[in-house]
Amino acid sequence: MNLNYPIEDKVEFLIACVAEFAKAHSLNKKQAFNYIERYKGLDFIKKHYGMEHTFSFRDVVQHITDYCHRQGGALML
Repeated sequence: MNLNYPIEDKVEFLIACVAEFAKAHSLNKKQAFNYIERYKGLDFIKKHYGMEHTFSFRDVVQHITDYCHRQGGALML
């Protein structure tokens, strides 16, 4: 199985995740990005891209929210 995904796909997915996270939590995109970065959500997305990109954005936002919460973030869905 080839796990080398094109970087363009990963970046596009990350941008979409930040936008969807912002919408779900009533944040602007910069606030969402800063929050996700602070609570290691970017690392989570990068590490689990192979699986996460197969879920709906609703599910991915939930996964990011849960992960960031476990890392000390206050936001919940």
